[in-house]
Amino acid sequence: MDLIFALVLGTATPGGGFPVYGDAFAAMVNAQEPKLRIEPRNTKGSTENVPLLEANKLDLALVAGEIATAALAKPDTELRIIAAMYSSPGLLVVRPDSAYRSIADLRGKTVVLGTQASGITALGRAVFDSLGVQIKPIYLEKAADGPAMLTDGRADALWGAGVGWPAFNALAKSGARFIAPNAQEITTILQKNPALQPVTLPAKSYPGQDAPLPSVGSWSYVLAKPALPEAAAYLLARAIHRAEAPLAARLEQARETTMKNTIAAAPRPELIHPGVRRYLTEAGLR
Repeated sequence: MDLIFALVLGTATPGGGFPVYGDAFAAMVNAQEPKLRIEPRNTKGSTENVPLLEANKLDLALVAGEIATAALAKPDTELRIIAAMYSSPGLLVVRPDSAYRSIADLRGKTVVLGTQASGITALGRAVFDSLGVQIKPIYLEKAADGPAMLTDGRADALWGAGVGWPAFNALAKSGARFIAPNAQEITTILQKNPALQPVTLPAKSYPGQDAPLPSVGSWSYVLAKPALPEAAAYLLARAIHRAEAPLAARLEQARETTMKNTIAAAPRPELIHPGVRRYLTEAGLR
């Protein structure tokens, strides 16, 4: 069958969660729909992906939490949601022998926040700023550089978010401990950041993490450029719906990538791409 739509999907820098997700997403969707061919492409992350989408220089892109919420909140935005990816609870990780037990303990300490353009980094800044905890931030060129900075002592903690995040996986295997905001801190952060939501990291998401960890975060999305044809969005929605089970089996954090979650997570129904909405109606999902 002739290929109809070849689409470039912007992800983020190597070593972070977005490239891992993007590769799995593209492979599973491509397997479901011969009229689509999605090609993942590394970018600097969410804050680069949004302007590239707006300029129609990417067909699709992964955009994290707060950055996606802000972009979609613009009254004149032409970006549209193809799918909700997953919710991302923000957390810190410290070395196994670290004396730090709370966010407040990190006042004045060195913390790897992530790459400059990452939505996870923006979430970390919002958390520390909301709590009035001043840190010495480290910003990365590549997300993969973070774990080594923690293990060799150049940093006291590393910030990240979500299930299946590569840096957390690597560090948790060596016995690193997680730090999440406490109940009062969560309340404070949410009061100061209405775009965020209470989200919880499920128990056993990482080695040694036996209890669920309540935190704050938001939904990340697969967003489309303004010029994406309705027919392409329709095929994408159908393929994503069909790919839900194999995608979840391949990647744990993708268990939340469902069309039902897309409907629930969209700030407003009209922000879902018309082609996706047409498929949702035909499939009896809305």
